[in-house]
Amino acid sequence: MPRRCRVITKSIPEVHLTAPGPWGAMPAGNHELEKHQRLPSVGDTGQSPAVSDGAIHVYAHQKSKQASRTVHVSSEERLLPDPILKLRMIIGFGGCSTKWALWTRNNAAVVYPCHAVIVALQIQTGEQRFFLGHTDKVSALAFNGSSTLLASAQAGPLSVLRLWDFPTGSCLSVFKTHIHSLLSLSFSYSGAILCGVGKDGHGKTMVVVWNTAQVTRGGEVAVLAKAHTDVDIQALKIAFFDDTRMVSCGRDNVRLWRVRDGELRSCPIKLGEYHSLEFTDLAFAEGHTAEREPQDRALFVCSKSGHVLEVDYKNVCMRSARRLLPARPDGAGGGSGPGIAINSISISSTFCATGSEDGYLRLWPLDFSAVVLEAEHEAPVSSVCISPDSCKVLCTTAAGNVGYLAIQSRDYNTLMRSHEDSILAFSVEGTWKRMATVSQDSTIRVWDLVSMQQLYDFTAAEEMPCAVAFHPAQQILACGFDSGMVRTFSLAASDLLVEHKQHRTVITGLTFSPDGNFMFSSCLQGTLALYSCMAQKSRVLRVLGNVVARDTGSIPDALVVSGDSRLLAFVGPSQYVVTVMEACSLDELLRVDISILDLNGTAMDSAVRVCFAPVPRGELLVSTSSNKILVLDAKTGRLVREVSPVHKLSCSSLALSKDGRYLLTAGDRVIKVWDYQMRFDINFQVYIGHSEPVRQVAFTPDQRHVISIGDAIFLWDFLALPVERSPAAGARSPEAALLLGAAGSSEKLKDASETPRQTVPLPLLASPPCLDVSPVHQAGCRSIFSESDKEEEEADLPGGSSVVANGDRDASVFVVESVRSKELVVRPKGRQESLGSPGESTHEPRKETKSLKSHSSIHPDSYRHFTPRFKASVLPKSFLLPPAGSEVLKLKAVIGYNGNGRGNMVWNPDTGFFAYTCGCIIVVEDLHSGSQNHWLGHAEEISTLAVSHDGQVLASASGQTNGDSHCQICIWNVQDGVCTANLFHHETQVQAMAFSRDDRFLITLGDYSDQTIALWNTYTYELVLSTCISEPVHDVAFSPLSHRELACVGKGAVMFWLLEEQGADVKLKVHRASAPNMLGPVELTSLCYDADTLLYSGTNSGQICVWDTETNCCLMTWEADEGEIGVLVCRRNRLVSGSNTKRIRLWAVAAVQELKLKGLDTRSSSVLLENEITLDGTIVSAAFDDSLEMGIVGTTAGTLWYINWTESMSIRLISGHKNKVTEVCFSPDETHCATCGEDGSVRIWSLGSMELVVQFQVLNQSCQCLTWKPRPIVAWGAESQHVAAGYSDGTIRVFSVSRTEMELKMHPHAAALTAVAYSTDGEMILSGGKDGLVAVSSLRTGMTIRVLTDHKGSPITVLQCTRKQYHDFGVEGGELWLATSSDRRVSVWASDWLKDKCELLDWLSFPAPAGPEGLISLPPSLAAFCPWEHGTLVYVGFGMQKEALFYSLRKKQVVEKISLPYFATSLSLSPAARFIAVGFGERLLRLLRCPASEAQDYTGHDDTVHFCRFAPSGRRLVTASHSAVLLWELRGG
Repeated sequence: MPRRCRVITKSIPEVHLTAPGPWGAMPAGNHELEKHQRLPSVGDTGQSPAVSDGAIHVYAHQKSKQASRTVHVSSEERLLPDPILKLRMIIGFGGCSTKWALWTRNNAAVVYPCHAVIVALQIQTGEQRFFLGHTDKVSALAFNGSSTLLASAQAGPLSVLRLWDFPTGSCLSVFKTHIHSLLSLSFSYSGAILCGVGKDGHGKTMVVVWNTAQVTRGGEVAVLAKAHTDVDIQALKIAFFDDTRMVSCGRDNVRLWRVRDGELRSCPIKLGEYHSLEFTDLAFAEGHTAEREPQDRALFVCSKSGHVLEVDYKNVCMRSARRLLPARPDGAGGGSGPGIAINSISISSTFCATGSEDGYLRLWPLDFSAVVLEAEHEAPVSSVCISPDSCKVLCTTAAGNVGYLAIQSRDYNTLMRSHEDSILAFSVEGTWKRMATVSQDSTIRVWDLVSMQQLYDFTAAEEMPCAVAFHPAQQILACGFDSGMVRTFSLAASDLLVEHKQHRTVITGLTFSPDGNFMFSSCLQGTLALYSCMAQKSRVLRVLGNVVARDTGSIPDALVVSGDSRLLAFVGPSQYVVTVMEACSLDELLRVDISILDLNGTAMDSAVRVCFAPVPRGELLVSTSSNKILVLDAKTGRLVREVSPVHKLSCSSLALSKDGRYLLTAGDRVIKVWDYQMRFDINFQVYIGHSEPVRQVAFTPDQRHVISIGDAIFLWDFLALPVERSPAAGARSPEAALLLGAAGSSEKLKDASETPRQTVPLPLLASPPCLDVSPVHQAGCRSIFSESDKEEEEADLPGGSSVVANGDRDASVFVVESVRSKELVVRPKGRQESLGSPGESTHEPRKETKSLKSHSSIHPDSYRHFTPRFKASVLPKSFLLPPAGSEVLKLKAVIGYNGNGRGNMVWNPDTGFFAYTCGCIIVVEDLHSGSQNHWLGHAEEISTLAVSHDGQVLASASGQTNGDSHCQICIWNVQDGVCTANLFHHETQVQAMAFSRDDRFLITLGDYSDQTIALWNTYTYELVLSTCISEPVHDVAFSPLSHRELACVGKGAVMFWLLEEQGADVKLKVHRASAPNMLGPVELTSLCYDADTLLYSGTNSGQICVWDTETNCCLMTWEADEGEIGVLVCRRNRLVSGSNTKRIRLWAVAAVQELKLKGLDTRSSSVLLENEITLDGTIVSAAFDDSLEMGIVGTTAGTLWYINWTESMSIRLISGHKNKVTEVCFSPDETHCATCGEDGSVRIWSLGSMELVVQFQVLNQSCQCLTWKPRPIVAWGAESQHVAAGYSDGTIRVFSVSRTEMELKMHPHAAALTAVAYSTDGEMILSGGKDGLVAVSSLRTGMTIRVLTDHKGSPITVLQCTRKQYHDFGVEGGELWLATSSDRRVSVWASDWLKDKCELLDWLSFPAPAGPEGLISLPPSLAAFCPWEHGTLVYVGFGMQKEALFYSLRKKQVVEKISLPYFATSLSLSPAARFIAVGFGERLLRLLRCPASEAQDYTGHDDTVHFCRFAPSGRRLVTASHSAVLLWELRGG
């Protein structure tokens, strides 16, 4: 969600950066001139540096009213005006460090580094002045006392120092420091001495003192003294009263330094008990006056622990020590607890300023008695600096912000906001004059182009934005993420509009067409998506796989659209090819092979970037890996001309002005501006300033400015006159330019006809292909679509994939040929032929050659097609199953239905058999009693089920398990629930299954990646036949009249199959019947037979087709729904359809049989809609009785509904959470339990019947945590049953279970809640947030009475309260509670809330290795009080070992360790018996008996066991794995 930033209204003044000479204009091909060309900076006097560092540096001349050129090329014409760019503003701060920002002596400006540029910012006007010359990031700054001399250090292996005359901006001296990384600088007040601290080549701390007294008079800088030291130095400053004395501080030390006789010596200050502190900064008091003796002057040193030490010079010891503590929530200061971690300190004559890790700038009196004034920031404060007039305090933060606090007015003014990491891409729109940027700091920021102030800041949890684009006409911003997500935001409403999930990996390209009608996106896997933007919420039109060059990295301008919005161009499908498509349809128009255009080249040239010229020119520019720019005709692909070389490295960005006169290129750290027609001898100018590669460069829409990004945002004034005012004289025509050909220039324009060739290299003119959303590609690629995206998009788009064409409309006959050692191939034939069965069959996968098999890597445009839910968890390598009969845990009930499955519910109305899936479990439920049986045989998510017609056999299918290459199909005996066979054949997922009418055969259908149909003998469960098909199919069914006939549906056609048996051999015939032309390009997604010779099929555009199975012809179609029809059930003369519009419809189809007599022209008026019911999600499964009067229907919302058409009634049978369940809790009397989930719901369940009692739903929020109010001291009654839930918006809602209403809503947090708990008396609620804050709120008043910041910065994972004796542990309070945060820290508190007492009893920090090797994500830190060992807590989390630790609060040490096989993801301790339940990311639940540590492992989860909890009695245990909730009973033990 965006968050609005305060706009500082300021006009951007003119930045006076007058260049006396050309900004790097140099002739083409002259590498030496390009290397040594002098580029202007502020106020260069032309003086040579004292020491050359061997790198390229930039010097400039003093400003004057009339600029005089210092470089004259008398006989060469060059690009004018010169310079054509002028740096106006830089948005950025830091780069190497965020601790350097200085006041000027007149209090009017601040000076700070921005990567390789030093910026002087006038605080009143916002004008920026630049000091250019460094070639790497600036690591330190220092002023002398009068602000006339500025010193700057450059980071890198060979650190360089520059001394500047600040008033004029001229560089006085450049010299090497011989220090590999210079971290700190300090000038003496007079400017005669400069001291620096850094590391030498061996990583040892080095201090160097230079004599700079002669530098202002043209003299050189000399080294006075230098020394190596083993101590850590964080800050070093020269004493203002003596240029030879210095003071330093660092970890465990404060030292005094002195230069004497050319040697630098130091002595430590005696710190006593404070010797082990980490000191961060120091400051002198009283300015530079020399009225008092040195020993009387104050020196203050601050530390990470909050201590501030005053140092005595004379006695080389500590004079006093104070510890600064944060104020308590009630406003009082003092107390105990962790101190303020101070990063910086600054002293004036009357007060002190500190900047700390908690984000606060605080002002104190010199005795540090109390905070006078404070300002809070979003990030730690890096540095503070009091202005010379003591009226303002400059402040910088680790987030890259610079601002100052005006003390008298108490106003805080932000001077600069910046990204914290490299900027990846930007987009500019001209109507509202805004710019959007995305960065590696995972933020999306929107800036005002006039004031350059930040307007919005978007963030996405655990995702990094990598592409951004503005809609050209609406206030809509599109952003692509590294997860493959594409999101569009409304800036007007500050809201998320829609999420697109067509990609599964990093978005590499994102753009709108100039007319705003379409949006395009591409990803690292080469997928290209087209979206319609006619409405505010964009929708998907088409997705193509493997068309964009893969693995090219994130490219800001990977996709480009022509100015008339007709053409789309990109590099792909390989790096050597540029493709041009029709933008509105993605029809391929042109392919140009770049590698063949240079016949003289020794290496294959590849395309890097593309750019369209203005429409009248009809040209396409391509930059190549050999540093060329090729200008191609956009229609024919003919090479028009060539420019070479462009940059030393490959060109990273191209941009052409709207008038087609100027070309911008970026390469490495350099920007070039070119004359597009190449009319001059020198056709470009060069500009530097970036310290990192320039990722993107572009003109603003009004063509008055240029923006470049990389390490920071550079805004340049573009000084070229508009075309209507440009001088006509001196310009050459394009024809003349082509004829000139200057000698020695490699940048001549080359027409294709100039190069002698045997044959002209023609581009690859490809005819427009069949518009197929799922082309055939290699196997192994992940699905592009996700189920939730399809539901949203297709429900809004009738027809779903209306642009997808069918390549073959003629009904044709296919013959499937099978050879034992070869793959099965489908090929067209003129007549039907026979197919023999394989000579042998087995339960195991057949040894077939897979090289001929073609797979589709694109998910079909059908929600009916199964997509397994993504899981990061893996199966355990080993586990300890309990011996039969000795299990302590027994699975009692499963809450939930997997709405992600397809056809994963069966019901036989004759036998009453009812089964459905939840994760990897098959739940068999008695509809009368509600009792459940659980069939455990799968390890992965079950995709589909099928029951035999006699109701005695159930088939279930799931995906590959770890190490297996094939899916698992289990065959179950319905009577006893025993798995009688396991079948393995399909490679990825099983899409659908069906039994023949006589139950002799089972047909199984692979998904879009597998594309295999397998036929099994149900007597032996041997594989009878396996065939491969060229296109994905979605559903399959046997004819009810014959076991020899079956049909399946897929892309635009029905396949009718016929089995012929000759003894033991089975022969197969297949006929492909295309859908009627009137339907257009469609996917046939579902099918069912009636009792006679008719077949019904549904489409993804909402039509139902009726087929005559005798002639295999389509008799009629009718519009049955607005969305895709994924379920069809036919009984007698009635038909039920279910779709992704959440509707099921009942149709009367008795009159359809008359179509056989009346012919194909009969209209659909004979079909009657009898009834319609809307449910809570897309329909994915259905089963009805023979009369079609009642049945059961499953939806993607995780619900199974009982449907009664006679009474038009729908009753919820089975319910569960659609998304992840975040917490489960029991009522104190164990009659109910409550669950909450990411879907925003809180659900109350009866433990006796496992039925849903009540559901509380909060829209657009995620419910993260839950707690049930404990049993009060007074009599327990229904009126007092309450649950409190914490939500992602920082609110707590208290619900009354009996009255089914919300009673109280509180908002104690600004961030999402992650933990919530009642106090033991039920009067208070403790809540923890994602930001690490813990709040204590009163239920009586709804007020937050206390906020604890001890865990700030790390999300709270656990809050738990327990009772204690009032004076136990030596502290007052009847309650003991703990808070655990994800940084492996646990705090234990004693409290008495009625007396407002809350005291920290213990603070635990658990160690961990440096890196989580082999872990995708860190496991949570969890802790709980041990019920059977008073005063002991148990901790699990990421650590040195996989173990559970028992920590004694009395002994203050770990008293017991229990080894675990994996890192724990959930933890619970039984209140009754000595049992510990531990869940793992390996889908395993372990039950430990203490103290013997006996272990039993339990399976049944298909994902991480992220939650477990014992009931208050200890007789039940509940576990959660994604959306599945499992209830276990403890027996025996």
